[in-house]
Amino acid sequence: MPESQDTVWLTQEAFDKLTKELAYLKGEGRTEISKKIAEARSEGDLSENGGYHAAREEQGQAEARIIQLDHMLRNAQVGEKPAGSHKVVPGSKVTVCYFGDRSDTETFLLGSREMVGLDDSVDTPVYSPQSPLGAAVLDLEVGATASYNAPNGKTIEVTVLDVTD
Repeated sequence: MPESQDTVWLTQEAFDKLTKELAYLKGEGRTEISKKIAEARSEGDLSENGGYHAAREEQGQAEARIIQLDHMLRNAQVGEKPAGSHKVVPGSKVTVCYFGDRSDTETFLLGSREMVGLDDSVDTPVYSPQSPLGAAVLDLEVGATASYNAPNGKTIEVTVLDVTD
């Protein structure tokens, strides 16, 4: 699959987990929510039926998640970071400093937020390659400097200090 702005980088484990979640939501999950809606509907007046409205809200959230997962999996690039690479690529743990100030550093994982959901002990921030910071450091080597525009409009300069697998 050619890489695009929509590419979502996932490990095989993350891809499998999300595929399983999507299958559940499209099958058993939809069935369970439909039953809840039918049961609540049978209670009568829908305008004051809290159970009905809660079930409809749950249905809306599940359908939104289905759309999100469909898009993510359709655009997934599955694989692991090449071992020993000194370039920032999806799956890298990256340490940067801001404006050349080595006392102002941040370490983060470049990849999909879904990667973190696989291990509750991971507390490293995650930036996607499409985020402003992620796009700025993608493919840079240790020592390289880049700048990007933050959401507040300011230009931020970062220098890559370390890249690990």
